Amino acid sequence: MPEVRFYLEADDRLLKFAVIVARYQGQWVFCKHRKRNTYECPGGHREPGEPVDQAAARELYEETGAKDYRLAPVCSYSVYQPESGEESYGMLYFAEIQTLGPLPAEFEMERIELFTEPPANWTYPEIQPQLLDRVRLFLKSRAASPAEPKGPQRPV
Repeated sequence: MPEVRFYLEADDRLLKFAVIVARYQGQWVFCKHRKRNTYECPGGHREPGEPVDQAAARELYEETGAKDYRLAPVCSYSVYQPESGEESYGMLYFAEIQTLGPLPAEFEMERIELFTEPPANWTYPEIQPQLLDRVRLFLKSRAASPAEPKGPQRPV
């Protein structure tokens, strides 16, 4: 079973993915891939030479059609696979979407759906629920204190 680890900072060169937990009109935004019957958060691979913030914005548009939004970095994370010893790193974001446009037809998502509570059928059930929980903590701490979080530079 993969282990999700969270970091306040990570070397930018390690960050291969951008995942965005998004809300629109008070509901969570989830994507349904054309080839799957499950739901996932918007996100994907970072292109060579692409800044990770730009990758997050690109993926949010490609997978949701978001036109107007506020995008905030939450933290770095990694997924460690104990069976293989491999660990991959990504950056987690939160997006508050103000305007959704049509879903771009040339990309892999079939549709988006809005949920009050997350769907039961996740594409990545061992990973993405933990990312959503981390964003919920981020939003809760931001509501309590708008200052930047302080803490150790190690897995949280």
